[in-house]
Amino acid sequence: MALSKIPSAGFQDNVKFRNIIINGDMSIAQRGTSASSISSGSTYNTCDRWVTSISSLGTWTQSQSTDVPTGQGFSKSLKMDCTTADASPSAGDYCIIQQRFEGQNLQYLKKGTSNAEQVTLSFWVKSNKTGTYVAQLEDVDNNRSTSKSYTINSANTWEKKTITYDADTTGAFDNDNGFSLTIQFWLGAGSDWTSGTLATTWESQTSANRAVGQVNLADSTSNEWYITGVQLEAGETASDFEFLPHDVNLQRCKRYFEVYADGSISGLVPLTNGTYYTSTGVRGIINFDTEKRTSPTLNASSGTNFYSAEANGNNGDGFNSLTQAYTNPRSILIFSTSNISGTSGHGCVIYSNNNAKVSFEAEL
Repeated sequence: MALSKIPSAGFQDNVKFRNIIINGDMSIAQRGTSASSISSGSTYNTCDRWVTSISSLGTWTQSQSTDVPTGQGFSKSLKMDCTTADASPSAGDYCIIQQRFEGQNLQYLKKGTSNAEQVTLSFWVKSNKTGTYVAQLEDVDNNRSTSKSYTINSANTWEKKTITYDADTTGAFDNDNGFSLTIQFWLGAGSDWTSGTLATTWESQTSANRAVGQVNLADSTSNEWYITGVQLEAGETASDFEFLPHDVNLQRCKRYFEVYADGSISGLVPLTNGTYYTSTGVRGIINFDTEKRTSPTLNASSGTNFYSAEANGNNGDGFNSLTQAYTNPRSILIFSTSNISGTSGHGCVIYSNNNAKVSFEAEL
């Protein structure tokens, strides 16, 4: 007699990787847990995959916080703390927290076809500043967007929000590893972004329609904003947040950014086996822990004896910097001619020392 297993009551939510967001629980922060004096540009600062985009709207400290909604399974949130206020934004000013997505990961949404899917955003949010906020979807490939507002009703209280966006039958996402879609949480905006009518259905992007009604979180240094449990999924209803094992979540983040060595945490770290290709130069190949989205950029701190090359059992040459030569999504050739003195053709082990940090970036 065949036996069958009766599915649990939550079976309908048992779809793996339904969340388009990566690191929506803010649990991974390879770059660090706090960053201050954020006032311009589009930068990755703390929680992996989350971009801070600011144009002259206050100065901020961002951190990975332990303040989370009670009893929901979250241990971390992303916090924005206004440290220099701007109560009167200029027309083009803005402050946005966003995540960016590859087109090849969005094809099942069937955007640009008659079968296009609705998508639903859910998240937990908290702020001392109540009022109207805006969450926008922007189709970068086709210059289209739609925005929906949500309300923070009670100060300093975690609230869960759910927003459903219409399907868009115009404009397919490119099927590649490029930047196709972004979700943008507005924290403040000047009149260039707020003077029109909020684009609650998909339209050719009009700047003035993007953040209509948005409060100005930058109007006081008392203001803070927290978010966690961010989920974006196909369909018109929100499912429970998809918690992934830590190692799976970390590997997904490493596709875009990987800290390979951090001397402030680990001290002396062997980077790779290498060779003296000349008497004054060493080089070696590093294989990444995770294949990257594209050929990454080496970020390597520099300073006196931040690195060393050990050969024949000696303590090694101390040198100051690393440079990348050839790279692809799976590996990179590093080399240095900084203060090197050895024997051409000899093998060595290349180390980073106490103060060095080595990472690889392939962000969108």
